[in-house]
Amino acid sequence: MTARDRDTTASLAGSMDDQQRAMFAAAGASGIWDWDIVRDRLYVDEAFAELYGFDPAAIRAGLPVKSFFSAIHPDDRPRIRIAVAGILGGAELFSKEFRLRTADGSIIWVHGRGQCQLDSNDVPTRFTGLLVDVTERKRTEERLRIAQTAGGVGTFEYIDGFATASVSEQFCRLLGLHPANVLPVRTINSVVLGDDEAIIPDPEQAVSSAIEPLLGEFRIRRRDDDAERWIARRGEIVSDGGSGYRFVGVIYDVTAAKDAEQALRHLNETLEERVLQEIAVRQQTEDALRQAQKMEAVGQLTGGIAHDFNNLLTIITGNIDTVLRRITATDPRIRRSLENALKGAERAAALTQRLLAFSRQQPLAPKQINIARLIAGMSDLLNRTISEAITIEILSDPDLWRAEVDPHQLENAILNLAVNARDAMANGGRLTIHAANICFDSDNPPPAGIATGFYILVSVADTGMGMSAETLERVFEPFFTTKEVGKGTGLGLSMVYGFIKQTGGHVDIRSTLDAGTTISLYLPAALVAAGEEPAQLDDHVALGSGSETILVVEDDDDVRAYTVEMLRELGYRVVEAHDPTSALRLLERQDEPVQLMLTDVVMPIMSGRDLADSARQLQPGLRVLFTSGYPRDAIMQSGRLEDGVELLSKPFTYIMLSERVRSLIDRCPHS
Repeated sequence: MTARDRDTTASLAGSMDDQQRAMFAAAGASGIWDWDIVRDRLYVDEAFAELYGFDPAAIRAGLPVKSFFSAIHPDDRPRIRIAVAGILGGAELFSKEFRLRTADGSIIWVHGRGQCQLDSNDVPTRFTGLLVDVTERKRTEERLRIAQTAGGVGTFEYIDGFATASVSEQFCRLLGLHPANVLPVRTINSVVLGDDEAIIPDPEQAVSSAIEPLLGEFRIRRRDDDAERWIARRGEIVSDGGSGYRFVGVIYDVTAAKDAEQALRHLNETLEERVLQEIAVRQQTEDALRQAQKMEAVGQLTGGIAHDFNNLLTIITGNIDTVLRRITATDPRIRRSLENALKGAERAAALTQRLLAFSRQQPLAPKQINIARLIAGMSDLLNRTISEAITIEILSDPDLWRAEVDPHQLENAILNLAVNARDAMANGGRLTIHAANICFDSDNPPPAGIATGFYILVSVADTGMGMSAETLERVFEPFFTTKEVGKGTGLGLSMVYGFIKQTGGHVDIRSTLDAGTTISLYLPAALVAAGEEPAQLDDHVALGSGSETILVVEDDDDVRAYTVEMLRELGYRVVEAHDPTSALRLLERQDEPVQLMLTDVVMPIMSGRDLADSARQLQPGLRVLFTSGYPRDAIMQSGRLEDGVELLSKPFTYIMLSERVRSLIDRCPHS
């Protein structure tokens, strides 16, 4: 540096000290700089040097201008270089906030404000300015921003006469606008829906229209996601001391409160309707409870008498059947009387079976069956049963799913419905039986009382006289009938209802007077891979006889005597026991193995199922045929026969007994 340069430097530094230091100190300066653009040197005061960590001795001789950027945070440095380049290019004012890394390594925020001085030719010669520490203000702003975000509150300030408003980041977020510090008033108000008041109202209207003009709620459509929201505004109008005003306030989302208010209003408006609905639901629940109690009572009554009653019927029907097979009398009246007595006993047995079906206590033997094939196989039976004046139409959808259901009980149910339809069409009509796949889900909700899932729908529709609403309410009640005395028991539909419910399905009935009735049976589908029909055992085999040994266990002496006599007549060797304990002793003493044990289910001391388990410990592989008029839960699970269980229901006849015994003996031994 030449002597002339040192004089100039001292003059500049002295000039800054004398003329500007007091002004800069009053402005809260944390450091002062004087950039000599002509000589490309930077002069700073001691406070600036302390912030940047410069050597106090070095600053007197001036610093390279690149020293101005040395302590600026790397993320802010490019932005400040661009701003300084603008000053060097002729801009007059510099005002930027940026971060500095101080000599002790801490980060502070400063506000740099400077001015460019030009010579007579408007060429920049000096760039002087000061740094103001704004760290505390920045921290306060950050805390305010966090509080606004957490509380969902956005702030704004509008000065009368300007077309823009100062806003916070949360203000922009609430309206779905891109974050900014300043927004046009037109942009802010454009999100308001309909005729709602503007968020930033016209100043004169706001001042003159109300005492508290900045209290309001608005419907908006957010710009970013098109969501409709409710926004509340709260604030004040502040006079600037002259004729102008400032609007200062906050906004926040009140959509949840508005929704709750609307819901409460709707609740109040629909209170009477909801009370009536609640009463109706409660009435339905009470009706369902009464129906369940009625079914429980019938079930208890039926279960209480079914076992003994069916034992009596076994004796009656068995002995009448024996007499009919052995009678040699030539008087036809004797045979006719016996046949009538047998029919009466069979009707009594059917009545007991229907009561068990209604109370869902009949033993079911479900199998995976092809419903379409079962219905088609009933066509001959239906044609014989239904009048020729009635047209029968049987329809099945293609690719019908299989159902796991007791085929005999389903046939009885369909036949029962067909007979009822026939009776409703005294002058002829059309009977339609239709089987179809149906799936209930959220898109296709099921009728009341049925769960979502896959079902086979079997509908039986007629074009008969139909039923009134009063009749529909009682149609499934046991012993309720609209037929003449002696023409029906009132248990047909009750039996169908109980069977379908026991199967896990549902029954729905629709009827219109003089138009007809449709009864829909929903059977749970057995969704298995398509292929051959599962093999089914033939239920009707040739009349059997043999010489094998059979153990008969029955606590009713008369039933046991009849059973033993029939088996001996068929040629079997029979040993008998009146209780399970005696039966086990007999098994222990047998020199030759017993081929079949025919045992009652409900007995004192031990059930037939427990007896079978104990007997198989003595003789593994022993075949067992259970007999019962009411098996209860001993050999059933959820109303279904357990796997591998063979049951001959009482009352049984000579032919039924011979077929089942021969069929079971001829099968492979129980494993």
